[in-house]
Amino acid sequence: MTERPAAIELHNLTLAHGEHPALHHLSGCFEAGSLTAVVGPNGAGKSSLLAALMGLLMPRTGCVRMPKELKGRVAYLPQQAEIDRAFPLQVLDVVMLGHWRRLGAFGAATGGHVEQALGAIRAVGLTGFEQRAVGELSAGQFQRVLFARLLLQDAPVILLDEPFNGIDQRTTADLLAVLKRWHEEARTVVAVLHDLEQVRAHFPQTLLLARESLAWGPTAEVLQPANLQRAGRMAEAWDDRAAWCERAPSTMGKSG
Repeated sequence: MTERPAAIELHNLTLAHGEHPALHHLSGCFEAGSLTAVVGPNGAGKSSLLAALMGLLMPRTGCVRMPKELKGRVAYLPQQAEIDRAFPLQVLDVVMLGHWRRLGAFGAATGGHVEQALGAIRAVGLTGFEQRAVGELSAGQFQRVLFARLLLQDAPVILLDEPFNGIDQRTTADLLAVLKRWHEEARTVVAVLHDLEQVRAHFPQTLLLARESLAWGPTAEVLQPANLQRAGRMAEAWDDRAAWCERAPSTMGKSG
Protein backbone atom coordinates (compact mmCIF):
# COMPACT_ATOMS: atom_id res chain seq x y z
CA MET A 1 0.00 0.00 0.00
CA THR A 2 1.41 3.37 -1.03
CA GLU A 3 -1.40 5.91 -0.72
CA ARG A 4 -2.27 7.46 2.63
CA PRO A 5 -5.84 6.59 3.70
CA ALA A 6 -8.34 9.32 4.39
CA ALA A 7 -9.96 9.95 7.76
CA ILE A 8 -13.16 8.24 8.92
CA GLU A 9 -15.68 10.62 10.47
CA LEU A 10 -18.50 9.86 12.92
CA HIS A 11 -21.37 12.32 13.12
CA ASN A 12 -23.86 12.02 16.01
CA LEU A 13 -23.67 8.22 15.72
CA THR A 14 -26.24 6.33 17.81
CA LEU A 15 -26.46 2.54 17.64
CA ALA A 16 -28.86 -0.07 18.99
CA HIS A 17 -29.49 -3.80 18.91
CA GLY A 18 -33.24 -4.04 18.56
CA GLU A 19 -34.52 -1.73 21.28
CA HIS A 20 -31.41 -2.07 23.42
CA PRO A 21 -29.15 0.99 23.33
CA ALA A 22 -25.50 0.34 22.45
CA LEU A 23 -23.90 3.71 21.77
CA HIS A 24 -25.20 7.29 21.99
CA HIS A 25 -24.36 10.39 19.95
CA LEU A 26 -20.72 9.71 19.12
CA SER A 27 -18.94 12.32 17.04
CA GLY A 28 -15.26 12.35 16.18
CA CYS A 29 -12.67 11.23 13.70
CA PHE A 30 -10.25 8.38 13.20
CA GLU A 31 -7.39 10.26 11.61
CA ALA A 32 -5.67 8.85 8.54
CA GLY A 33 -2.89 6.50 9.54
CA SER A 34 -3.82 6.52 13.24
CA LEU A 35 -3.48 3.59 15.64
CA THR A 36 -6.40 3.76 18.07
CA ALA A 37 -7.49 1.55 20.95
CA VAL A 38 -11.18 1.48 21.86
CA VAL A 39 -11.66 0.70 25.56
CA GLY A 40 -14.42 0.73 28.14
CA PRO A 41 -16.52 -1.54 30.37
CA ASN A 42 -18.33 -4.59 29.05
CA GLY A 43 -21.40 -3.47 27.16
CA ALA A 44 -19.91 -0.04 26.44
CA GLY A 45 -20.60 -0.22 22.69
CA LYS A 46 -17.08 -1.08 21.53
CA SER A 47 -17.92 -4.03 19.27
CA SER A 48 -21.05 -2.24 18.06
CA LEU A 49 -18.87 0.65 16.91
CA LEU A 50 -16.69 -1.68 14.83
CA ALA A 51 -19.81 -3.26 13.33
CA ALA A 52 -21.04 0.21 12.33
CA LEU A 53 -17.68 1.07 10.76
CA MET A 54 -17.99 -2.14 8.71
CA GLY A 55 -21.56 -1.32 7.68
CA LEU A 56 -22.90 -4.37 9.54
CA LEU A 57 -24.95 -2.29 12.00
CA MET A 58 -27.06 0.58 10.74
CA PRO A 59 -27.16 3.79 12.80
CA ARG A 60 -30.26 4.74 14.77
CA THR A 61 -29.19 8.36 14.28
CA GLY A 62 -26.22 10.01 12.64
CA CYS A 63 -23.77 8.40 10.25
CA VAL A 64 -20.31 7.10 9.49
CA ARG A 65 -18.64 9.06 6.70
CA MET A 66 -16.03 7.03 4.92
CA PRO A 67 -14.27 8.41 1.81
CA LYS A 68 -15.23 6.62 -1.38
CA GLU A 69 -11.68 5.38 -1.90
CA LEU A 70 -12.04 3.32 1.29
CA LYS A 71 -15.36 1.67 0.41
CA GLY A 72 -14.86 -2.07 0.22
CA ARG A 73 -11.29 -1.74 1.46
CA VAL A 74 -11.77 -2.23 5.19
CA ALA A 75 -10.42 -5.42 6.80
CA TYR A 76 -12.27 -6.71 9.86
CA LEU A 77 -11.24 -9.29 12.43
CA PRO A 78 -14.13 -10.26 14.76
CA GLN A 79 -13.71 -11.94 18.11
CA GLN A 80 -12.57 -15.56 17.86
CA ALA A 81 -15.75 -16.71 19.59
CA GLU A 82 -17.70 -15.56 16.52
CA ILE A 83 -15.66 -17.71 14.09
CA ASP A 84 -16.60 -21.32 13.32
CA ARG A 85 -13.44 -23.43 13.21
CA ALA A 86 -15.28 -26.71 12.59
CA PHE A 87 -15.28 -26.28 8.80
CA PRO A 88 -12.53 -28.54 7.35
CA LEU A 89 -10.08 -25.93 6.05
CA GLN A 90 -6.31 -25.93 6.13
CA VAL A 91 -4.20 -22.97 7.20
CA LEU A 92 -3.23 -22.08 3.62
CA ASP A 93 -6.90 -22.18 2.53
CA VAL A 94 -7.89 -19.67 5.22
CA VAL A 95 -5.01 -17.32 4.45
CA MET A 96 -5.78 -17.45 0.72
CA LEU A 97 -9.20 -15.97 1.51
CA GLY A 98 -7.31 -12.70 1.92
CA HIS A 99 -7.21 -12.55 -1.88
CA TRP A 100 -11.01 -12.61 -2.09
CA ARG A 101 -11.49 -8.93 -2.98
CA ARG A 102 -9.12 -9.25 -5.92
CA LEU A 103 -10.16 -12.72 -7.16
CA GLY A 104 -13.85 -12.87 -6.30
CA ALA A 105 -15.80 -16.13 -6.20
CA PHE A 106 -14.63 -17.43 -9.58
CA GLY A 107 -11.16 -15.96 -10.04
CA ALA A 108 -8.30 -18.43 -10.37
CA ALA A 109 -5.41 -18.11 -7.95
CA THR A 110 -1.97 -18.03 -9.54
CA GLY A 111 1.36 -19.20 -8.25
CA GLY A 112 2.04 -15.60 -7.31
CA HIS A 113 -1.05 -15.51 -5.11
CA VAL A 114 0.06 -18.69 -3.36
CA GLU A 115 3.56 -17.28 -2.81
CA GLN A 116 2.06 -14.17 -1.23
CA ALA A 117 0.01 -16.36 1.10
CA LEU A 118 3.07 -18.39 2.05
CA GLY A 119 4.93 -15.14 2.73
CA ALA A 120 2.13 -13.97 5.04
CA ILE A 121 2.25 -17.28 6.89
CA ARG A 122 5.99 -16.84 7.38
CA ALA A 123 5.46 -13.26 8.56
CA VAL A 124 3.25 -14.44 11.45
CA GLY A 125 5.57 -17.28 12.46
CA LEU A 126 3.61 -20.28 11.16
CA THR A 127 5.98 -21.77 8.62
CA GLY A 128 5.34 -25.52 8.48
CA PHE A 129 1.66 -25.17 9.39
CA GLU A 130 0.40 -24.59 5.84
CA GLN A 131 -1.41 -27.94 5.57
CA ARG A 132 -2.55 -28.11 9.18
CA ALA A 133 -6.33 -28.17 9.74
CA VAL A 134 -7.44 -25.00 11.51
CA GLY A 135 -9.49 -27.06 13.95
CA GLU A 136 -6.24 -28.53 15.30
CA LEU A 137 -4.67 -25.17 16.12
CA SER A 138 -4.40 -23.48 19.50
CA ALA A 139 -6.12 -20.14 19.99
CA GLY A 140 -2.83 -18.32 19.49
CA GLN A 141 -1.94 -20.23 16.34
CA PHE A 142 -5.38 -19.61 14.86
CA GLN A 143 -5.07 -15.88 15.60
CA ARG A 144 -1.77 -15.88 13.70
CA VAL A 145 -3.63 -17.44 10.74
CA LEU A 146 -6.24 -14.69 10.84
CA PHE A 147 -3.54 -12.00 10.94
CA ALA A 148 -1.87 -13.62 7.92
CA ARG A 149 -5.18 -13.35 6.08
CA LEU A 150 -5.35 -9.66 7.03
CA LEU A 151 -1.84 -9.17 5.61
CA LEU A 152 -3.02 -10.47 2.24
CA GLN A 153 -6.04 -8.18 2.24
CA ASP A 154 -3.64 -5.22 2.14
CA ALA A 155 -6.41 -2.91 3.36
CA PRO A 156 -5.85 0.75 4.24
CA VAL A 157 -8.24 0.41 7.22
CA ILE A 158 -8.06 -2.49 9.70
CA LEU A 159 -10.60 -3.14 12.48
CA LEU A 160 -9.76 -5.63 15.24
CA ASP A 161 -12.18 -6.82 17.93
CA GLU A 162 -10.27 -8.07 20.99
CA PRO A 163 -7.41 -9.48 18.87
CA PHE A 164 -5.30 -10.57 21.86
CA ASN A 165 -8.01 -12.04 24.07
CA GLY A 166 -7.15 -15.53 25.32
CA ILE A 167 -3.85 -15.94 23.49
CA ASP A 168 -0.35 -16.47 24.87
CA GLN A 169 2.16 -13.69 25.54
CA ARG A 170 4.55 -14.66 22.75
CA THR A 171 1.79 -14.61 20.15
CA THR A 172 0.54 -11.30 21.50
CA ALA A 173 4.03 -9.79 21.20
CA ASP A 174 4.44 -11.08 17.63
CA LEU A 175 1.04 -9.75 16.55
CA LEU A 176 1.64 -6.40 18.22
CA ALA A 177 4.72 -6.18 15.99
CA VAL A 178 2.42 -6.65 12.99
CA LEU A 179 0.25 -3.77 14.25
CA LYS A 180 3.36 -1.62 14.59
CA ARG A 181 4.26 -2.40 10.98
CA TRP A 182 0.75 -1.42 9.82
CA HIS A 183 1.05 1.84 11.72
CA GLU A 184 4.42 2.56 10.12
CA GLU A 185 2.78 1.95 6.73
CA ALA A 186 0.19 4.66 7.57
CA ARG A 187 -2.76 2.30 7.67
CA THR A 188 -5.66 3.29 9.92
CA VAL A 189 -6.00 0.68 12.69
CA VAL A 190 -8.79 0.56 15.27
CA ALA A 191 -8.65 -2.18 17.94
CA VAL A 192 -11.03 -3.02 20.77
CA LEU A 193 -8.92 -3.93 23.81
CA HIS A 194 -9.24 -4.61 27.55
CA ASP A 195 -5.61 -4.59 28.71
CA LEU A 196 -4.97 -0.94 29.59
CA GLU A 197 -1.24 -1.46 30.13
CA GLN A 198 -1.05 -2.88 26.64
CA VAL A 199 -2.91 0.16 25.36
CA ARG A 200 -0.56 2.55 27.16
CA ALA A 201 2.50 0.77 25.76
CA HIS A 202 1.46 0.36 22.12
CA PHE A 203 -1.42 2.66 21.12
CA PRO A 204 -0.87 6.41 20.63
CA GLN A 205 -4.61 7.18 20.49
CA THR A 206 -7.49 5.90 22.63
CA LEU A 207 -11.27 6.23 22.59
CA LEU A 208 -12.89 5.57 25.99
CA LEU A 209 -16.53 4.52 25.68
CA ALA A 210 -19.30 3.97 28.20
CA ARG A 211 -22.14 3.94 25.67
CA GLU A 212 -20.97 7.43 24.85
CA SER A 213 -17.57 9.00 24.39
CA LEU A 214 -15.94 9.96 27.67
CA ALA A 215 -12.57 10.86 26.17
CA TRP A 216 -10.88 10.57 22.77
CA GLY A 217 -7.33 11.60 22.05
CA PRO A 218 -3.75 10.87 23.16
CA THR A 219 -3.72 7.73 25.29
CA ALA A 220 -1.98 9.26 28.31
CA GLU A 221 -4.67 11.94 28.52
CA VAL A 222 -7.61 9.58 27.97
CA LEU A 223 -6.62 6.91 30.48
CA GLN A 224 -6.61 9.24 33.45
CA PRO A 225 -8.01 7.72 36.67
CA ALA A 226 -10.90 10.21 36.72
CA ASN A 227 -12.04 9.13 33.24
CA LEU A 228 -11.80 5.43 34.09
CA GLN A 229 -13.70 5.90 37.35
CA ARG A 230 -16.44 7.79 35.52
CA ALA A 231 -16.72 4.94 32.99
CA GLY A 232 -17.11 2.44 35.84
CA ARG A 233 -19.80 4.51 37.54
CA MET A 234 -21.74 4.89 34.30
CA ALA A 235 -21.60 1.14 33.65
CA GLU A 236 -23.06 0.46 37.10
CA ALA A 237 -26.02 2.71 36.27
CA TRP A 238 -26.89 1.27 32.84
CA ASP A 239 -30.51 0.32 32.25
CA ASP A 240 -31.24 -1.37 28.90
CA ARG A 241 -34.95 -0.66 29.41
CA ALA A 242 -34.41 3.08 29.58
CA ALA A 243 -36.03 5.31 26.99
CA TRP A 244 -33.94 6.60 24.13
CA CYS A 245 -32.37 9.94 24.89
CA GLU A 246 -33.38 12.90 22.76
CA ARG A 247 -30.11 14.80 22.94
CA ALA A 248 -29.56 17.25 20.11
CA PRO A 249 -26.88 16.31 17.58
CA SER A 250 -23.43 17.06 18.94
CA THR A 251 -20.86 19.19 17.19
CA MET A 252 -18.38 17.25 15.06
CA GLY A 253 -15.08 16.86 16.89
CA LYS A 254 -13.19 14.91 19.48
CA SER A 255 -14.43 14.81 23.00
CA GLY A 256 -12.26 14.69 26.05
